[in-house]
Amino acid sequence: MGLFVNLIGCASLADRLLTGVTLEPPYEASTEATKLHKSLTIIDLHADPLLWERDLLSRNNRGHVDLPRLQEGNVALQVFGVVTGIPFPIGMENNKDSGDIITLLASLQNWPEETYDSRLQRALYQARKLEDRVMASNGAMQMVLNRHDLEDLMDKRQRGERVIGALLSLEGAHALEGKPENINILYDAGFRILGLAHLFDNEMAGSTHGVERHGLTDNGHIMLKRALSLNMIIDLAHASPQTLDEVLEIVDRPVMASHGGVQGTCDTARNLSDRQIRAIAATGGVIGIGVYKYATCGKTMEDTVRAMKYVADLVGIKYVALGSDFDGATTVVDATGLVLLTEALQEAGFTNNEIKAIMGENALRVFRQTLPVN
Repeated sequence: MGLFVNLIGCASLADRLLTGVTLEPPYEASTEATKLHKSLTIIDLHADPLLWERDLLSRNNRGHVDLPRLQEGNVALQVFGVVTGIPFPIGMENNKDSGDIITLLASLQNWPEETYDSRLQRALYQARKLEDRVMASNGAMQMVLNRHDLEDLMDKRQRGERVIGALLSLEGAHALEGKPENINILYDAGFRILGLAHLFDNEMAGSTHGVERHGLTDNGHIMLKRALSLNMIIDLAHASPQTLDEVLEIVDRPVMASHGGVQGTCDTARNLSDRQIRAIAATGGVIGIGVYKYATCGKTMEDTVRAMKYVADLVGIKYVALGSDFDGATTVVDATGLVLLTEALQEAGFTNNEIKAIMGENALRVFRQTLPVN
């Protein structure tokens, strides 16, 4: 028992160290910003709380996302990213698929034994965790699997109910374990967004952080075709330039880059070039801007707004969205601090309608166009 307690303690310490805050709550904004924030339909395109063993239904004293803080932050729909592999050592470029940190984290957090050596099982376990918490929430959370669920959620929000929508996103096709047909298993488990790559190249697609940074493999083409036939939304965050280009030659619908930044304000290999921004916008998709340093080269909401303004100036306001990367080994505000982003957008000169678009309506448009009908 003592060893078990110590292991759980190590996992909690890792959570606390890797998901810190830049400012301690409570967060205070102007009266005008607070009033506007309460009127918004906020959609966050990426957060990673499922990686950590916390109860999503209880307010936690670490990390960034749980039901009480989503409610306080007025988030209408949260996309839950599912991470299944992190290389060690890890950098922003030239990562190899080696020394998997998630193996250790799964063990420390007492995940089911089948997750220790199976990335597919890790994805399925995290999906079950979310479904379990939604079922236990007594209607305070609601899974979004199709357009009908989405409209039902929006109707409830319009009536003043504080229900939070939950949408599952796979962060990296390495979870398919080299088998395109596993996309159907993940779809059946509730995944509706497919991120092709994460921190290293995989059997389906290259990563901008990888060694080869290749494009779609033969199996990757098969996987993509299957995903599109299921009306899964394609997420190009972390994808290599070649992968991004090849996907955009194939897709016939809006795509997203869920969380990151742009080279125009933060020139790193992780971030999107002007050409890539224009190409994603040409599909009718959205670009989610993060609130963390590696996306914006800064630690403030003003840095996030600077990147959002860059995209808006380049291709138009309708292509800008929020992709916080809460709980993704980032040090940021927590979900209750999103009011500070609303305030920063106001101070930067965005109109109320433009802020409404950025904070949720643009992402809502894409979901309405791309999710399965039923």
